[in-house]
Amino acid sequence: MTDELTPEQTCQQALAVLDEVEKAVVGKRAALELVLLGVLAGGHVLIEDLPGLGKTLMARSFATALGLDFTRIQFTPDLLPSDVTGAPFYDQRDGDMVFRPGPVFTQLLLADEINRTPPKTQAALLEAMAEGQVSVDGKSHPLDPAFVVLATDNPIEYEGTYSLPEAQLDRFLLRVRMGYLPPADEAAMLLRRLDRKAERVELGRVVDAAGLLAMRASLEAVEVAADVVDYVVALVNATRSNPQIQVGASPRGGLALVQLARARAVLSGRDFVVPEDVKAVAVPALAHRITLRPELWVRRVSADEVVASLVAATPTPRTLPRQQDAVPGAGAGQGQGQSQSQNPNQAAARR
Repeated sequence: MTDELTPEQTCQQALAVLDEVEKAVVGKRAALELVLLGVLAGGHVLIEDLPGLGKTLMARSFATALGLDFTRIQFTPDLLPSDVTGAPFYDQRDGDMVFRPGPVFTQLLLADEINRTPPKTQAALLEAMAEGQVSVDGKSHPLDPAFVVLATDNPIEYEGTYSLPEAQLDRFLLRVRMGYLPPADEAAMLLRRLDRKAERVELGRVVDAAGLLAMRASLEAVEVAADVVDYVVALVNATRSNPQIQVGASPRGGLALVQLARARAVLSGRDFVVPEDVKAVAVPALAHRITLRPELWVRRVSADEVVASLVAATPTPRTLPRQQDAVPGAGAGQGQGQSQSQNPNQAAARR
């Protein structure tokens, strides 16, 4: 049984995972950090962008570095729900119906181009993502405790795609966009390929499934002060009252913000959340959970832009510098984890 980890130990292991994945995925540190935050927070991650930008490579690399069993499903228009979850079949030797598990019975599932299949098949993942189980013929089959979905999809304007159901979008803890590499990073990627004289990068395992579960459990030791909770609630409610938004974020959006902020605090070397943690994950955690008014599509206003404007307009809890809490070189939080809330309960928790 894996010993309990402190947030500091989790930070060290998480940074080691990022360094290992970055051997294969060049110039995408910010996106890698967001994906790892989702995995640490125990949620599922939607990676959205055009083909060829490294989405599948990122998922494979995380599976290797985290030491998880890996399965890939290529979603196509003719894929059936039973191709995802599994189905009963007749065993001629025993004369009984036996359940044959589908590819969803794994630890890290790559749902590749999930929006190329019709909504009925997309929804086959919904119970697995929400409940950690699959029900077939009235019987529930539990999934591995470490189960996580990394789904990739193409922008909905791309040919041959279907919109994801709102209920399924809400089950993704966050959405990550890759984007094109800057010219310098793209040149570095090509040079690495030439130097290693091989197509694939051989990555090592940093942790295993039990270690990942221990890392997730360590997030429960991260303190969230009352003023930070109020800030999260204010952000979520701002999505419900904004005139540009037709449907605001659900309460699950607030839960996602809190857990992702805790994960970011750990990655920054802290055992308490500051408002900057919430700000850093607000757009990835909330933008895919809202529905904009139809006229904004015509004006090409994105949900990311609307949520970013809400974050900028929502008052932030007052903070004071606290240099000794910063951990130099701590990845996502470097230079931003140097503040503390003035809430006395939070100060007491940190001491």
